[in-house]
Amino acid sequence: MAIQSVARRRFVAVAAILGWAGLSIQMYLIFHSRWTLAASLLGGLVSFFSYFTVLSNTLVATVLTCELTARESAARRWFLQPWVSSGIAVSIAVVGLVYSLLLRHLWHPEGWQWLADELLHDVMPLLFLVYWWCWVRKGTLRLRHIALWMIYPLVYFAYSMLRGHLLATYPYPFIDVGKLGYPQVFVNAAGLLAGFVLIGLIAVGLDRHRSRDL
Repeated sequence: MAIQSVARRRFVAVAAILGWAGLSIQMYLIFHSRWTLAASLLGGLVSFFSYFTVLSNTLVATVLTCELTARESAARRWFLQPWVSSGIAVSIAVVGLVYSLLLRHLWHPEGWQWLADELLHDVMPLLFLVYWWCWVRKGTLRLRHIALWMIYPLVYFAYSMLRGHLLATYPYPFIDVGKLGYPQVFVNAAGLLAGFVLIGLIAVGLDRHRSRDL
């Protein structure tokens, strides 16, 4: 048990470091680009947190950091609840799948941008799903939790539409109203939400299966 505890802590520590590193690199690249263009750094910060990828990776890194922190707090207890960590696992799985299926072919980053991309879209989804499978308590998820998890992408979509309407800029091409129009954007969003729900159903099913094995 002691060996398993040490292995768990080391895994979580490495994953947390990689998560914050990916976010930090991406933030630096955005700030550097804004600085070069003499654009507002505050606008760069808003842009940084306007991506579902960044928000989901921030949640992932937060959960992993809470796992490492011994000091009790309301935030730590909340993030480490199985249904909360599981919802974040669903979200980061969506990040990895959507990027691989819809976005990866659209550009070919190099250097530090390639590293940030790999960490945020490939490495962290995989590491967090391993963490979820191995160490998040199983047997507590219910179908109603999927409805709670859906609040996050729905609020994000509403924010993206409002921000896009005001600034005429959208974080992802499949919700770009300027190019696609509202009907197609809502069709795309409905498809993505359906995928989110499907992954949520898989997570609930795996949770129940895993609880029988423990």
